[in-house]
Amino acid sequence: MKVKDLFDKEKHAATTISPEATVYDALRLMAEKEIGAIVVLEEDKMVGIFSERDYARKVILKGKNSKDTLVREIMTADVSHASFDQKLNKCLSLMTKKRFRHMPVLENGRLMGILSIEDMRSMV
Repeated sequence: MKVKDLFDKEKHAATTISPEATVYDALRLMAEKEIGAIVVLEEDKMVGIFSERDYARKVILKGKNSKDTLVREIMTADVSHASFDQKLNKCLSLMTKKRFRHMPVLENGRLMGILSIEDMRSMV
């Protein structure tokens, strides 16, 4: 089974934020949407991902203030992503190995949405 077989445009729509937004704004948006990660876009290009784990490890534990810290400063910039033709079991294997829970889906460099590890586990 491939990503395109699981992907639902509405269900897997990605919430995005600018790298210049504050961490507080990102957290507020994530809380409103009840999600654990948000894709960071700059001029329609994915430049990172920000997750609850980034917040816990790079803000709270380092004594930073979420209202003064920019998403750019703590986002994960090296983001693994999937394409529609990628096999789900390969995505799940990568997520498990690298210990992350959200994988953006890109086609021709354009963000199409985001999958969670729970989405993939239910299908593989």
